[in-house]
Amino acid sequence: MSRILSALAATALIGTTALVSGALPAAAEGLKIGFLATLSGPPAVLGEHMRDGFLLAVKEGGGKLGGIETDVIVVDDELKPDAALTKVQGLIERDKVDMLAGVVFSNVMMAVYKPIIESETIFVGANAGPSPIAGKGCSKYFFSAAYQNDQNHEVMGRYAAQKGYEKVVVMAPNYQAGKDAIAGFKRHYTGKIVEEIYTKLGQLDFSAELAKISEEKPDALFTFMPGGMGVNLVKQYDQAGLKESVPFLSTFTVDETTLPATKDMGVGLYSGAEWAADLDTPANKKFVASFEATYGYAPSLYAAQGYDAAQLIAGAVAMVGNASDKAALIQALESAPFDSVRGDFSFNTNHFPVQDFYLVQAVKSGDKYTTSIVEKVFDDFGDAYAGSCKM
Repeated sequence: MSRILSALAATALIGTTALVSGALPAAAEGLKIGFLATLSGPPAVLGEHMRDGFLLAVKEGGGKLGGIETDVIVVDDELKPDAALTKVQGLIERDKVDMLAGVVFSNVMMAVYKPIIESETIFVGANAGPSPIAGKGCSKYFFSAAYQNDQNHEVMGRYAAQKGYEKVVVMAPNYQAGKDAIAGFKRHYTGKIVEEIYTKLGQLDFSAELAKISEEKPDALFTFMPGGMGVNLVKQYDQAGLKESVPFLSTFTVDETTLPATKDMGVGLYSGAEWAADLDTPANKKFVASFEATYGYAPSLYAAQGYDAAQLIAGAVAMVGNASDKAALIQALESAPFDSVRGDFSFNTNHFPVQDFYLVQAVKSGDKYTTSIVEKVFDDFGDAYAGSCKM
């Protein structure tokens, strides 16, 4: 039994989250993957979803991806760029991984990206898609199985414009993904931004910001606050009485990672996303059922992206027949040889997806809180930076 399957079996027995760590030697013909995720602190739930989705695909393959015995070494980046860099160097130099995958936060991605591609290690991203690496900083060694950062936020910019909101406050953490979020929203929003608020990454008290929003009396708020930040913001927004007076538009703030904590306070709120649990594709129905049966909780888009990242790798490895021919693997990855839970999926010239994007709404079904598709906003949508990518 592979080390992953052993960890999953232990998790099922003791009911806790097991981390796959250490460095057991893989067989020469095997596949060794270093998986980097934020697994500690308030945002840990994002990394847990992403990791669990990835490992589910390996479990379904009987411990293999693309028919090759697969060893996944999961490490916690701690949401600390310096720590992430050290751990990535260990995965490449000590553990001799064939490829790397994962990464939730863009500040971590920006820290580890250059060393990874300079080492000519293939990197399959499962969440963070900062604009610098989608444009002039692109690399043939990097593939995103998620999205480019701006895109889900563009959904909400288009929605706010269509709703006729004439003045909006925008708010996001002050790091690369936060800047990309606001840039994406602005790209399709046609009204006036009356206040642009950048908070500290990891901030949990929004009383000052909510007072400012209340004072501005905007037609809507657009925000990006992932993980514990989103949980606290939604709760404080509701407690301040703003939910009924100022529409709350968000991305990565109200989803399956935060709704178990916000519950009814999050119900009814709108978000932009490229995936939801009720997306009507055969692959997605199978994934959602399998994920819930394996882990006992509802998957989020982070889980779906982790699952797709593993399936992408599996498809490419199956085409090539081994993990050692990098040139052949890159060519195989470019063809997106897998059945995405999202349906239509292909790669743009910068190795970021071309896919559909949706307006979704938080709903309650029985005792379960999830997001549900309201409407498709963009069809076969590529990012704004691909034209600047020269590989």
